[in-house]
Amino acid sequence: DGGPLMYPIAGCSFALMVFVFERFIALRRGRVIPRPFVRRFLEQLRDGQLDREKAIKLCQENKSPVAQVFAAAVKKWGRTSVEVEQAILDAGERANNHLRNHLRLMNGISQVSPLLGLLGTVLGMIVSFNGISASAGGEGQREMLAGGIAQALITTAAGMLVAIPALTAYLFFVGRVDSLITEIDALGQQVVELIAGDADGR
Repeated sequence: DGGPLMYPIAGCSFALMVFVFERFIALRRGRVIPRPFVRRFLEQLRDGQLDREKAIKLCQENKSPVAQVFAAAVKKWGRTSVEVEQAILDAGERANNHLRNHLRLMNGISQVSPLLGLLGTVLGMIVSFNGISASAGGEGQREMLAGGIAQALITTAAGMLVAIPALTAYLFFVGRVDSLITEIDALGQQVVELIAGDADGR
């Protein structure tokens, strides 16, 4: 009933569901920051059980975002704290970009869907008024106008029904990514204290 613009709105809705599901899986804390790996890695560093090569190998085998940050730090093993921290910052930025995959798409859907709905409403109103102006008799024009407006507003309602969950999902995942990156940075600082040449923990 909403007209042809309901199809792109439905497409936005489908894309939103797919990427929300994908981000829920990709941003699980156990996938981004696996606790067993982090605990074992830090304990072995403190106990002196790892050298540079063994530490890099462990990180490469794990392949999680936090392991990639650790690997970047370990490659600077024995250098100054500033150099190790810079490696962590660079790797953290790459991890941040990776974790934010598809979030811009969700934000785009939240902005485009209402516009599609509004466009559908405007086009429906134009068609409705044109139909009334073309009708010869005056009887039933109010009913025809009311029916046309009601049909035209369906696209606006549909656009809002897609946009609100899209914006909610976007804000939720942005907050989740920020929380994960903050935790990765804190863990990276522990690695700096253990492997930097001028750190107290060395």
